[in-house]
Order: sequence, then structure tokens, then C-alpha cells
Amino acid sequence: MFSWVKQEQGGRNKEGEMYQTVTEGLQSLYTKKLLPLEETYLFHDFHSPALEPADFQSKPMVLLVGQYSTGKTTFIRYLLEQDFPGMRIGPEPTTDGFIAVMYGESEGVVPGNALVVDPKKPFRKLNAFGNSFLNRFICSQMPNQVLQSISIIDTPGILSGEKQRISRGYDFAEVLRWFGERVDRIILLFDAHKLDISDEFSEAIKALKGQDDKIRVVLNKADQVDTQQLMRVYGALMWSLGKVINTPEVVRVYLGSFWAKPLQNTENRRLFEAESQDLFRDIQSLPRNAALRKLNDLIKRARLAKVHAYIISYLKKEMPSLFGREKKKEELIMRLPEIYTILQREHHISPGDFPNVAKMQDMLQHYDFSKFPSLKIKLIESVDKMLATKIAVLMSMIREEESKQPPAMVSGGAFEGSQDGPFGQGYGEGISAGADAEDWIVSRDKHRYDEIFYTLMPINGKITGVNAKKEMMNSRLPNTVLGKIWKLADCDRDGMLDDEEFALAQHLIKVKLEGYELPTELPDHLVPPSHPLTAETD
Repeated sequence: MFSWVKQEQGGRNKEGEMYQTVTEGLQSLYTKKLLPLEETYLFHDFHSPALEPADFQSKPMVLLVGQYSTGKTTFIRYLLEQDFPGMRIGPEPTTDGFIAVMYGESEGVVPGNALVVDPKKPFRKLNAFGNSFLNRFICSQMPNQVLQSISIIDTPGILSGEKQRISRGYDFAEVLRWFGERVDRIILLFDAHKLDISDEFSEAIKALKGQDDKIRVVLNKADQVDTQQLMRVYGALMWSLGKVINTPEVVRVYLGSFWAKPLQNTENRRLFEAESQDLFRDIQSLPRNAALRKLNDLIKRARLAKVHAYIISYLKKEMPSLFGREKKKEELIMRLPEIYTILQREHHISPGDFPNVAKMQDMLQHYDFSKFPSLKIKLIESVDKMLATKIAVLMSMIREEESKQPPAMVSGGAFEGSQDGPFGQGYGEGISAGADAEDWIVSRDKHRYDEIFYTLMPINGKITGVNAKKEMMNSRLPNTVLGKIWKLADCDRDGMLDDEEFALAQHLIKVKLEGYELPTELPDHLVPPSHPLTAETD
């Protein structure tokens, strides 16, 4: 039985609490420690609505964002390997609303207004965006194996131009910010033919600021350009993203064609396969990291809530008791950057923990500062204690949970069999080449390797390490790699190579020069014919 505190009196802590899971512990810490601070200082009005039980208990969610016709809906269909209710695909802007694709025992669509009153779904706080949004929000439910582990949020195709942005009828960027705070992965999709980042797309990406660790970028339809064009497209995409995502880290970009149609240009097939497997592994890891992500998001929220409390209480303290309130309010709003600096020094807070100055100044215009609460030290101390001690215990509890019952990886759909069979990544290539052949694959080029071998003056059919070294260094591979190749090729561990072992070393050099990785142990199909017994005992 898990407990996030030192067990006392039959597994209960001083407050009589006992938690079975990390999720339960997170939910309780939020409700008892952080929520009182948020409610006191109007955090929900300024930043983010209160979290509900469904926010802690929901499956990991993947948010897809991109301009129209970049293949967002097709990408979901590719992962699920079947159509989902409410799906529409076309070259024109087809998805005109948000679709939450989730698991359900039977297929069906739940409209937005019904969705936000369902306590089992993590969408209740979306009712704040009104009917204009809720009329364009649905939940598509279906019994798909992929959706047993994750949920996927499809978003409207982003258009260029002011007219489309105004006609949405709701604050698109704010809705994205709401989802960005709650999802586990944000995938930005780009089309290899349409790299321009429209104003609205730029605003959408900026709305996801602060969630940089969740963002991945997919350059879709990459098979529709040749290698030279792909290099230019990739460079242009990184340059464009660098202007919008203003961070020194380079965002991870996956190249590929994420639909089940034949590749138009096959020269980069191996690259696309490797990239899709990397993306699949990233998505498959989401259930395993879900508890850690929720813990991380709670810590970020707690730090922001603390800073917000300091700002609000400082503004209250500076207000006059009777006259000149409006004038003082305007002065304080203008001085907000200076107030941030004062609070940084006074409370030793990192500048990165403060909310956006311009947005905060705009929101403060609508409030009466004299009605703000004063600083309540006990509420701050309660959150500090949570961050200092109880979060750390939950961290260890996550590892304990995983060791006893590791979360299932995402499976089914495109994830099923992606690594198995002859079409798995790397099958029959590199070190795996010849695994299905009856003959020793090295023997196909052994006649060429033998010519080199006999120029190295073998003694009793073997060459020394000194003589082998000169030839192997012609490959220009680093000594660390050549040392690994020597260790794999010297099957009998006698410090010398016979003709078969030398041919094996040359084969391994060829594999490495072609860009494949070397194994830690020699696979059975590469063991030289004259060394079978030695290889089995090693």
C-alpha cells in the first residue's frame, strides 16, 4: 500500500490522510494546499480556471495544431487506422471546430454543451468560452485500442487573414492556451509545401508559451519534395519557428508522410521510417510519464499562484485608504514592471515565474485594488511546504508505482507491429542484414577481404593487432569505434584475427560507414562458420 508521507498510526499521516496512488495524492494536495491560495487571490480570474478531479484522472492527451490542409485529421486517422465520428478530410478548411477523440464503448458524438457538464470528462471549465465555442466543440467516441491509452484533440485549421480570425466568435488563442496547460503533448503540424506561418498561427504558437517541453513539430507530406528541396524546406521551417518560438533550444522536428498512401518520393524512405518510429516512441511514452507531467504542471501552477499572490497583495498594500484611489491605481499599473523587480528581490523569485506584464496590466484595469486581499503568510507557507516536502515524496512514489505496475504503452492502430516483422525499422539492414539467409552474409564479399588479409603477412593463418590496426584505420573511424569492432570480430579472444575474423571486422566497418549502429554482442548470424562453439560459450 502506497503512502506519500511517513506512515504513522496504521499508514496515516498527521492529518489522517492516506493515498493509494500518485493521482489521488496530487488531487488532494491541490485541493487542500494550493486551491485556497488561488481562490483567495483571484488566480482563476487572471490565469487559469480551477482544476477538477477529471483533470487529474484523465488519460494523457495529445493536441494537434496547424494551418488548414496540413494533415491534422489525416494524422489522427493514420494513428487510429480507422475513421472516427465527425471526421472530415479535404484540401479546403474542413475541421471548423475542436474535436476530442476519446475512447468509448460505442461510436458516437457528444456535443460541446453536453460535454462540459460531464464530471468524468476534463472539459467542464471550457463553458467559460460560451456558446460560440461550445457549438464548435464535440467529443468523438469510439472503441479503438489506441484511445484506451491516450486521447487526441483535433483543432480547426488555422487560416491567414483577419476576416477568418474575427468570424470565429470566440478567443481561439485562449482556448489553445487552456488546452496547452492540460495536455501531455502538443504537436505542431506543417506542410512541406506551405511553410508560411500566418498571423493567427503565430498567435496560436505564442499562446502555448510556457509549454515548450510539451511541443513537438511534424513536417508532414515530406515525401512530396526531393532531398535537395527537403533540406531547404527544413532550414526555412527552423528559421520561421525560431522567430516565433523565442527560445535558445532547437525544437524537435519529425520528418515524414503521416498517411497510409504510397510515398511520392522514395529516396528518403529510410529517414521517414526512422523519424516515424521516433515520433511513435515519444507518443507511446506518454502514459508512462503522465503522473510526472501532472506533477510538473502542478509545480508550475503553484509557483505562478505564489507570485500572483505577492503581486495582488502588494497592489492592495500600496492603495490609499480614502482618496486618490483611481489615480494610484493607474500609477501602479504603469509601474508594474518595477513592482515585478521589487518582488523579485524581496522574495527571491526568478524573473521567469512572473506572468506577462502587458497582459497583467490589461487585466488589472478591470479590478478595484482596494478590494484585493492582504498577504496571508499562512497560505504562502502551506504552498511552500507542499513544494519543499510533499512533492518530493510524491516523486519517489511515482517510481514505486512504476516498479510495481508499469503503465501500458500505447498500442493498437499504427503502433501495432511497427517494430515487428520484416517491415520493422532496420529489419534486414545494417547489422541485421543476412539474418534470414542460409549462408554467412560476410562470405559474399570475403574474396575481396581475403586479398587485403594476405597482404598483411599472416603468420600461421592469423594477423596481429598491429598489422590489422593499420588497415582498419584506413576507414577513418574513431579508435573507440574500431576498438569495439575488434572486440566483436576477435571471436576466440586470442588478440589476433584469422581470415574469417578479419572479414567480419571489414563487414562491421562497412556497416558502421553506412550509418548503422553496432551491436553490444555479435548476433548469431554473423558468427564466423569456424568459430561456432567459441561464440556460444562467450
